[in-house]
Amino acid sequence: MVVAWVGKQACVAGCIFALAVLQRLAVGVGSYSGAGRAPLYGDYEAQRHWMEITLHTPLADWYRDTPSNDLRYWGLDYPPLSAYQSWAYGRAIQAFDPAAVALQTSRGFESAFSKALMRWSSVLSDILVLFPAVAACAHVFYLRRPTAQLLVLAVGLLQPAFVLIDHGHFQYNSISLGLSAGAAAAIAADWYCMGSMLFCLALNHKQMAAYYAPAFFAHLLGALSAATLSIKAGTHACEAGNARCWPHLLGCGAPFLVHEGAAGAALSRLAPLKRGLFEDYVANFWCATSMLIKWKRLLSLPVQVRLCTAATLAAAAPSMLHQVLRPSPRGLLLCMANSAFAFFLFSFQVHEKSILLPLLPITLLAPQLLGTALGLK
Repeated sequence: MVVAWVGKQACVAGCIFALAVLQRLAVGVGSYSGAGRAPLYGDYEAQRHWMEITLHTPLADWYRDTPSNDLRYWGLDYPPLSAYQSWAYGRAIQAFDPAAVALQTSRGFESAFSKALMRWSSVLSDILVLFPAVAACAHVFYLRRPTAQLLVLAVGLLQPAFVLIDHGHFQYNSISLGLSAGAAAAIAADWYCMGSMLFCLALNHKQMAAYYAPAFFAHLLGALSAATLSIKAGTHACEAGNARCWPHLLGCGAPFLVHEGAAGAALSRLAPLKRGLFEDYVANFWCATSMLIKWKRLLSLPVQVRLCTAATLAAAAPSMLHQVLRPSPRGLLLCMANSAFAFFLFSFQVHEKSILLPLLPITLLAPQLLGTALGLK
């Protein structure tokens, strides 16, 4: 009986994986914003241009304004791991279609073949990072609950927002989201060093992964305060494991540290202070209330930044305190959702796709939120 159920579960899981890939390919058949419209050419051009820059300019110039890298034309504004990803995929595309990533002459290059290659790179990112991360969360958070595990796989891999943004608009958010989900699963399984490494990698891929930082900090602080590490793994062993992790984590940024000014140039590109408090199409608190209170006129930029920071931390504080006092796997996901919503509503310069951050833990919580109605065991 057990063997039959395991076989049936594996079959259903395989169908979910196949449907998720098919869904992504179907979305990729459609068009995208900016196609064929000079001078910036839209979403595809941004990713293609970053591949071009990382392939043909020195690493120290990836975030600098140079004759070969005009930062006003889709300047790279994501952390180093994202830049390395652009380089790696750029090398692959260069092998099949060199004209697509040629320096300067490839601006506005929109061949069907190069776009198909980039579509497949987004699908590959999901298969390599997001799919196993969601599967790990299903296993860890819903141990011995096979129906709930299948539900997490279905809602996690078929989540429309993830698919539309990444595969409709040539994005790779699934990498940082997958790393964050993997970090949550690892920490919930008491693999603290592995979880910390995965979350640091998520931060090194997309800076918006910082939306989860208060949740991970509070949960780990609560676990340490309750002596969870010393009871389950041994404090000294964990400290030694963390010590071994640091060289790998520092390796992401080390190449930028050895080039004079490269680290500063990268950091200046990651903090979007020049864009102002909010964009007119992002429905966060500052944008919604600007009809009544002209925040940008009343407050100087430094005051706006401090106000946003205080409001964000205040909104995230209750769930953080709960995790410090009573850390739990479910509480970690809830804290991640609350922290991400706090950032989306109150932080400085929110991008519309930042809504993906709270959607991830909420999606992983779907069986628990629907458990009573569906009668899940």
